[in-house]
Amino acid sequence: MQFKYKTKPYAHQEDALQRSYNKKNYAYFMEMGCGKSKVLIDNIYWLWQQKEIDTAIIVAPKGVYMNWKNSELPIHLPDDIDADIYLWKANPTRNEKKKLAEGATKRDKFRILLMNVESFVTKKAPVFLESFTHRSEFILAIDESTTIKNVKAKRTKAIMKFGETAKYKRILTGSPITQSPLDLYSQCAFLNKRLLGYDSYWSFQGRFAIIKQQRMGSMSFNQVVGYKNLEELTQKLKFFAHRTTKKEALDLPDKIYTTRQVELTSTQIDQYISMKKTSVIYLEDGNMVSAPEVMTRLLRLQQLLCGYLVSDDGETVEIANNRIKAMMEVVEEMDGKIIFWSRFRHDIKKIKNELCKTYGSGSVVTYYGDTSQEDRDSAIHNFQTNPETRFFVSNAQTGGRGITLTAASNVIYYSNDFNLESRKQSEDRCHRIGQHKPVLYVDLVCPNTVDVHIVKSLLQKDKIANKTLGEEVLEWLKV
Repeated sequence: MQFKYKTKPYAHQEDALQRSYNKKNYAYFMEMGCGKSKVLIDNIYWLWQQKEIDTAIIVAPKGVYMNWKNSELPIHLPDDIDADIYLWKANPTRNEKKKLAEGATKRDKFRILLMNVESFVTKKAPVFLESFTHRSEFILAIDESTTIKNVKAKRTKAIMKFGETAKYKRILTGSPITQSPLDLYSQCAFLNKRLLGYDSYWSFQGRFAIIKQQRMGSMSFNQVVGYKNLEELTQKLKFFAHRTTKKEALDLPDKIYTTRQVELTSTQIDQYISMKKTSVIYLEDGNMVSAPEVMTRLLRLQQLLCGYLVSDDGETVEIANNRIKAMMEVVEEMDGKIIFWSRFRHDIKKIKNELCKTYGSGSVVTYYGDTSQEDRDSAIHNFQTNPETRFFVSNAQTGGRGITLTAASNVIYYSNDFNLESRKQSEDRCHRIGQHKPVLYVDLVCPNTVDVHIVKSLLQKDKIANKTLGEEVLEWLKV
């Protein structure tokens, strides 16, 4: 396999392509920042050259799929491929609807359709796809394939069904296992059930999970308590998956971690003591406690540490705190551009207002759930290219996937999501190909609180959700 690349590949990218270019089904398990998008684009180009496909469909999470249109395809797709790019939207304008309808019938150019994975829960998307791919030879690629790890989810079932009509299939993710090895089943089954050798999730689970019957009061249930035969699973994956880590593939600069302590105000101390005391009493009282319930109690404590509480009727009550002040002190010590991650949109707005007040409105862009797609694209572009745009403020759930923010080498975690995968993803928005400076990560923490334990667990790559029903979280609350 030889052809001219538009952008020169790294050795690990060329290796991944060489292993996969003519395979019907393949997984690019390449860590964030290793350039798996380029590998897929090069693969699509080769298949087009060989007249194997006339269409490519790329499915990605909302907030990520536009990155393919604005960045990945323009940068990496060779110029000699005459391609039309179509963008699926759940509620298209009249002109967008017209273009999509034309795309479903045109065959004079190579077609690339970009879709967000969330659209597969609608009735419109599968119907449109059936017409768009009628009598076509196409490749179907799922970017961030952990979005289909839940075998019971409607979108997983819809994508699996549609995937049966694809000539070639690819999945892409840096972290195929986010919770457990069982996450692999539906991702690999999307490619082909025969690849793993199990017809159902339950037979797969029976082979690789250790299950014990548990009792809680009068109830009994089966629970996964561990995993087995993982070396066997690893060997199976080698036949259709390529794994690349940044450490082995790239000569990236170091990651540097530090914390900045935030002193609690007297009001916060009183509220925190009262709230955690109530939680300890409840958890020790022999109640049947669910993991979501424990997470909610941690969440409320976390909100308090950030300086507010949400009342039963949904009203946000501000509490005197030092968090913004501590953040601004860190900002003053930093040179260059800075990324801010905050779990709560309430804090995103507060961070933005403080930065605007001090550095001017043009210095800040935000990127979160309420941000339109157009404004998201503009925010990334300005942050990456405009010297006056110094600050990028977002939450990890929205901005932590699929975007490049290498203009910054400073990152401040105002507050953390409990999800380890979100933390890893958000860290690597700037620690990836294109970054030439060591990246400094600063976590704001209130001493002797759950803040400390949350950050410690995330940096040790522990999954907080796995601790919620154990004694460890209870000990967090007793400190």
